[in-house]
Order: sequence, then C-alpha cells, then structure tokens
Amino acid sequence: MSRSFEYAVQHHRLSHWHTQDGRQELLMMLPALLLLITFTIVPFIMSVPLSVTNQRLLPGPIPAKFIGARNFIRILSHEDFWQAFWNVLRFTLMVIPVQCGFALLMANFLNRQNKLKGFLRGLFFLPFITPMVIVTVIWATILQFPTGVLNSVLGWITFGWFQAVDWLGNPRTSMLGIVLLSAWQAFGFQMIIYLAGLQNIPLELYEAAEVDGASGWQKFWRVTWPGLLHTNIFVLMITTIQALKLFTQVNILTHGGPRGTTNTLVHYIYEAGFIAQNIGYASASSILLLVLVSMVVAIQRTILKRFET
Repeated sequence: MSRSFEYAVQHHRLSHWHTQDGRQELLMMLPALLLLITFTIVPFIMSVPLSVTNQRLLPGPIPAKFIGARNFIRILSHEDFWQAFWNVLRFTLMVIPVQCGFALLMANFLNRQNKLKGFLRGLFFLPFITPMVIVTVIWATILQFPTGVLNSVLGWITFGWFQAVDWLGNPRTSMLGIVLLSAWQAFGFQMIIYLAGLQNIPLELYEAAEVDGASGWQKFWRVTWPGLLHTNIFVLMITTIQALKLFTQVNILTHGGPRGTTNTLVHYIYEAGFIAQNIGYASASSILLLVLVSMVVAIQRTILKRFET
C-alpha cells in the first residue's frame, strides 16, 4: 500500500470525523437557535413593517394604515424617550463598576480557597439562577420604607442616628436601589467568568513576582490585571448589553417613577405597546432601541480594542 493511499484514507477518516463532530454540535445548538429565532429574530423582523403604521394592539373598527416615519419623528421629539435613554445609560455606568468589581473581588477570594471553594461558588452563584421576579420581590421588602430590612439594619448600626430613607420613592436614591439589586443578583455569573480567567494565569508569573519582592497589590496590578485583559473585555460587553435591557426590576418596584427617574427604554416600549396599545409606535421604539444599543456597544468595543493592542 502506497503512502499516498494511506494518506488519503487517513484524510478521509479525519474529514468524516470532523463532519460528524460538526453535526453533533449543530444538533446540540439547535434548540437554542430555534428559541432565538422564534422569540427574538422573527418578532423583530415583524416589527419593521409595523413601525411605519398606526397599528393597534387590538384591532379596531378602523384598519391600520401606512404613516411613514411619523412614529420615529414622534419618538425622537418625545422628552420621555430621551429621559428613559439617559436613565438606562446612568444605570449602566453605575452597575458596571459595582457588579464587575464585586465579582472580581469574590473570584479572587474563591481562587485562594481550597476546602469550601465548591460550596461558596454555588452559594454566590445562587442569586443568578433565581428568577429576577423573586429576587425583586425580596428586595422590595429589603428596601421598604420605613420599616424595611435595610433601614432597620442601618438604624441599629448607628444606634438610631440614621433616618429611614425611602429608597424607591426618592428620585435621588431610586436608581441606586435598583443598581444594588441588579448587581447582587447577577454578579455570580461574572464571578464564574473571572474565576476561570484567574485560573488560566500561569503560577510561574506570581512566583517570579514574589522572587522580585512584589507586594500583594503589585502582583495584582502587574500580573493579575494584565492577565485578565480579554476576560475584562468579555465581562464588560455582556454586562453592558444586559444593563441596557433593564426592565423587570423597574416594572415591579417603581413602574418608571418617581417622576420618570427610573424609566428605561424597554419599559418605555412596554408602556407604549401594552398599556397605550400602540403597537406601531412600540415597534418603532424597539428599532430605535436596537440602533442606540448597537451604537453604545460599538463605541465601547472601539475603546476596549485600544487596550488589546
């Protein structure tokens, strides 16, 4: 048997194996792809023709008609839309350092544990797998005015000096309460990603830093932080995208109040489509949301690319 024939047989076997492996991966991804197409891509495609009509949620005696770009003009000139956009940007800028910082802190802590590492990792990850509705209801009790858990604990710590705060009813603190809730619920996911990133940093780098007499902070700044560059970029991207979709916490806790200070773009679309039943206007708002979110993510990605180089 010639070498060329043996090579051809081996190449055929490898290509057949790769084909089977690719089919297996496709079959494993198929359920998620079907859900994504059914509940995300198809509804968005359907919203494009609806955005240029005055279609109502429930059909009335007067049929819907084509109105062109009128919905988009109304949205862009509506003060509530831009307030909702600013609110969601403000939430994003607040929640990213809190959530990612706490996730990195807990990941560093777990990375040094040996005995309780598995238990603590599951404990910290538990809020993330708990439905957001349940978490929000729990935090509604914690932030309740004036006898909520947070006010009671702060009053007890300060021996009664602390005055109860209406965390959700005060325009100055309402967004802060939602930020704390959201960061606590979701930090476990970022923590797992950071933990994987920390475990990929070679131990030899830390040993070399110790030989050079580096302190703990110097090892973190010179070894850990550069080693987490790509992890940081990934975490920032997914956290930003999730933050820009803020809805459940606002809808349950504040309904966009007080005075619109916690209203977000997704909640704005929900009110237009399901409360006001103007599905054409809501569809146009969703398209603008996609454009604005894409712009924010693109700007963030451009800035982060500079750090990669």
